[in-house]
Amino acid sequence: MENIPPCPACNSPYGYEMDDKLVCPECSYEWKPDEIQEEAVETLVVKDANGTILADGDSVTIVKDLPVKGAPKPIKAGTKVKSIRLVEGDHNIDCKIDGFGSMALKSEFVRKA
Repeated sequence: MENIPPCPACNSPYGYEMDDKLVCPECSYEWKPDEIQEEAVETLVVKDANGTILADGDSVTIVKDLPVKGAPKPIKAGTKVKSIRLVEGDHNIDCKIDGFGSMALKSEFVRKA
């Protein structure tokens, strides 16, 4: 079986050929493989409090005490967080903090360790 690219509309890997087009069985999108142009991939750029660009898997340090809703104490400044994951949105860092569990942090309150 040949390598058929995933559907540009829904990213399904189950596309098939029909005449001179490719068809997606999940969303019924039809496209010609030679007409698909590589779109500029927008990468998520997240900067820490010092302006350093962060990447998935980086370790960061909290720069100020952060109150946590429902927790009896805040996350202290200087707390090190390992293996962050960058996401879209207002709180653009997902991580796990020892003693608190899973958290979403704003990048403006961390610096790269």
